[in-house]
Amino acid sequence: MTAATLVGLMSLPGLAVLYGGLVQRKWAVNTMIMAFSGFCMVLIVWVLWAFKMGFGEPWIGTFLGKPGTVLGALSEQGRANVPLVGSGPSSTFPGFRFPQSSLVYFQFVFAAITPLLFLGSVVGRISFKVWLIFVPLWSTFAYAVNAFLLWGGGWWAAHGALDFSGGYVIHLAAGVSGFVAAAVIGPRLKRDREHGVPNNLLLVSVGAGLLWLGWNGFNGGDPYFAGADAAAAVLNTNLATAVAMMTWIIMDMLISKQKKPTFLGGVNGMIVGLVGITPAAGYVNGFGAIVIGLVGSAIVWVAWNYLSRVRPFNRVDDALGVVYTHGVAGLVGGLLVGFLADPHMIVYIGLGKNSSITTAGLFYGHPKQLLIQAGAALTVIVWDALVTFILLRLIGLFMKLRMPDEVLEVGDVAVHDEEVYPSEALTRVGSAVTAPPPPITVGEKVPSDSS
Repeated sequence: MTAATLVGLMSLPGLAVLYGGLVQRKWAVNTMIMAFSGFCMVLIVWVLWAFKMGFGEPWIGTFLGKPGTVLGALSEQGRANVPLVGSGPSSTFPGFRFPQSSLVYFQFVFAAITPLLFLGSVVGRISFKVWLIFVPLWSTFAYAVNAFLLWGGGWWAAHGALDFSGGYVIHLAAGVSGFVAAAVIGPRLKRDREHGVPNNLLLVSVGAGLLWLGWNGFNGGDPYFAGADAAAAVLNTNLATAVAMMTWIIMDMLISKQKKPTFLGGVNGMIVGLVGITPAAGYVNGFGAIVIGLVGSAIVWVAWNYLSRVRPFNRVDDALGVVYTHGVAGLVGGLLVGFLADPHMIVYIGLGKNSSITTAGLFYGHPKQLLIQAGAALTVIVWDALVTFILLRLIGLFMKLRMPDEVLEVGDVAVHDEEVYPSEALTRVGSAVTAPPPPITVGEKVPSDSS
């Protein structure tokens, strides 16, 4: 529960503050309310049907679990169980020794952060009403499938695909879905694209810090038990992140056009390191973590600065670059597991009777693992892109996906009647707009309400 709370803090207030500081001033409130509302919507569908779809009895072969609630007394007080995972010495996990409600909540915070991540791709133009409809549907038809295939004992889990904490299930899915959603919804206003300056770097630093330290629960909690696996995952997470952040900063200084280190560049590198190590945290040793931080950051830096200039990337307005920092980083990290997975790392949780084979990568004598990782990645990319496209097209038949241009010109005040830094020119009282009272000079008596 502690690890789950850390992950929850990554979403609220972590991502809300990070994205709220990165966007233009006029979209800060809209960004924050969509983050909070998305978190709420995922929890509701998660306990009503989506958890069972990701971690319940098989329903459609080994592709999806059977929908069902987890709200009854037996579900909340009973022992945690993932049917296809099972228990015993030959299973993926030993028998769980904690309540089902703990497992439901832990997996919920992972499900909740995923749509919040790709909010960064479509912020500044997606309709709030569309967001409230799209998030529950996406969580049902995209995320639940990802979770079942890779974590709930589904097809890819049964074939040995490795995704320790969600490099594929969460980050690759968020990057792909955000990119497709941005393409379908269309770009921001031209002026917003050309002058999209962050409104508050101090808020960005707070959000980034919450993400980094919260990630200790993100990766450290996935073994489900305190021990060597959790400790190693936390250490590897921080090591890869430190290497990735410094790699990005150094590349900015040596290769970028400005030849200057930037805080935003450092934050990008930090996120890439966190995302890249996520599928690998408990499967690789410390040397592998360094390689993932270095290689992942370098590849995403090149993608951010050069791939964004070519089709189709230069035709899609991914506002905060989620396809790079989460999509590409998650893909690179997952593929590197196929090279670097160390059979001696997993002490308590293995896959099958001989974890020394099934958790080994190409460098440890198991080249097939790389092919398995590539196949799982391709499945997530194709499925999530297809689901995102279909859902948005269907919603678009009944309502406009993007806000009108006149609303986009104004931003938060037009959408929510609020702004993050209230204007000093006008003060709203009820439904009326009035000028603020004149300033009080030193020594002047403050007038009472009756005067």
